[in-house]
Amino acid sequence: MLAQAAGLAFLAALTPTAVLVAAVFLGSASPRRTSLFYLTGAVVMSVVMGVIVIIALHVGHLNLPHHRTPRYGVRLGLGVVALAAGLVMARRKPKPPASKKKPGLMSRLIARPSPLTAFVTGLLIFAPSVSFIAAVQVIATARISDAAVAGALALIVAIDVLGVWVPFGFYLVAPDLTTRKLKSFDAWLTEHKRVLLVGGLVAAGVILTLNGILGLAGLV
Repeated sequence: MLAQAAGLAFLAALTPTAVLVAAVFLGSASPRRTSLFYLTGAVVMSVVMGVIVIIALHVGHLNLPHHRTPRYGVRLGLGVVALAAGLVMARRKPKPPASKKKPGLMSRLIARPSPLTAFVTGLLIFAPSVSFIAAVQVIATARISDAAVAGALALIVAIDVLGVWVPFGFYLVAPDLTTRKLKSFDAWLTEHKRVLLVGGLVAAGVILTLNGILGLAGLV
């Protein structure tokens, strides 16, 4: 159970945008403070949404053993949604950069880094993904105690936001080296961002779809 939830949370963590923004904040005038507020926003959003999903599943009684079919039906549905989103993104042609295009909300937030904008950015970037919801569903519907659910949720949240706290942790230990490495890594991420996003969605979709089908068939 925990390994499956952790794997889904890791898929949710494969968000190039989170690392790109982390690099911007670590290069700001107050890197430690700004990055800390960014991490706080990410954790707050992940924890709140995780708790909401757990409560919703318990209210719907999907945590009960005899509700196995609806439980796996939800995973199948999440898998189909992820697959569809990945295929749509793969088929969509990248838009050519427009020099006169008005900057989006995210661009405006990171243009002038501050604790407030960093916190809001963390909230927005870590709005729940299909993979994160699926990871929470795995632990919420497992036959474990409430304390174990809370511990598993904490682990999932830590994995979900690793794109924020890992660069921040390296920066605290070796700021100059981390800044240099992030700059070169950001160039690679920017170039392959689309491929990574599509790959993450398709991988999550395949895993969840197969899990849902096998679960409905009583094979897992």
